[in-house]
Amino acid sequence: MQLSPSAPRPTPAGGDTDVRRAPSVESLTALVHGFYADVRTDALLGPVFEDALRDRWEPHLARMVDFWCTVALGSKRFRGNVLGKHMALQGVTPAHFAAWVRLWGEHTHRLFAPDVAQDLQVTAHGIARKLFFGYFGTQPVFADQASNRASAADH
Repeated sequence: MQLSPSAPRPTPAGGDTDVRRAPSVESLTALVHGFYADVRTDALLGPVFEDALRDRWEPHLARMVDFWCTVALGSKRFRGNVLGKHMALQGVTPAHFAAWVRLWGEHTHRLFAPDVAQDLQVTAHGIARKLFFGYFGTQPVFADQASNRASAADH
């Protein structure tokens, strides 16, 4: 799913242009690095990621930038088995997924125009639903919440 670029939007107050951006390598790099900085300090998510990555954060960040550039820009920079890598992680609970989706939503909302943020969130929710189902054999509650928000936005 390639996202369409959008121009900066006026701020609600009608002042300077909104600092939120269209998808680009630079904006997706900022998203990934800011998001994972918060993941690392999150009391729930941090330990799982630290245990999995230890001293390999920089390669992980580069790989995640490649992943999101592939998803959002169609760059084809990423190749890999997302499900296989994640299924090897130990100690993952439904609460981890909820925290990850919440943080992702905060970061995408802060950095991107609303339509771009929504597209990135929908994509992330789809990935999270597949991983959640792989771990637990059911659909997550956040999937229902995301569907309800998307329906409300359409009306």
